[in-house]
Amino acid sequence: MEKETTPSQSEWLVMEVFWAAGASLTAKEVIRKIREKTDMSPRMVRVLINRLCQKGVLSYTVDEQDARVYHYSVMKTREECQKEKSRKFVDSYFEGSRKNAMAALLQSAGLTEEQYQELEEILKQCRHEGHFEGTGQTARKDSENG
Repeated sequence: MEKETTPSQSEWLVMEVFWAAGASLTAKEVIRKIREKTDMSPRMVRVLINRLCQKGVLSYTVDEQDARVYHYSVMKTREECQKEKSRKFVDSYFEGSRKNAMAALLQSAGLTEEQYQELEEILKQCRHEGHFEGTGQTARKDSENG
């Protein structure tokens, strides 16, 4: 079984604090910020931070003045986590079919005409930039290959 490398729902709340801060934080700082939004216990926040480190989403350095204090830093951006989470979701619930996943989302979304137009523009842009099914890499156009 593949090792989990994306934040769970509760871990995502912790990551939101890091992404918003844009800087390294201590566990104490994270706990203070989390307590403003939820009633999560300090112990649980520390457990979640530890899990995020094990998953490679966070890293840490030990404080030079106090070895008991760790400074945690983001290793994966929100966008990287979203892409990985989306891929795993499609693999788990749609047998890897991106088309079926997109169809299910669109059919249940209840979008406005303006939102459909925005999506059409996104699809055009992806097609123009060469994002195709395959390795997750951007495909090169024939004219660029020489």
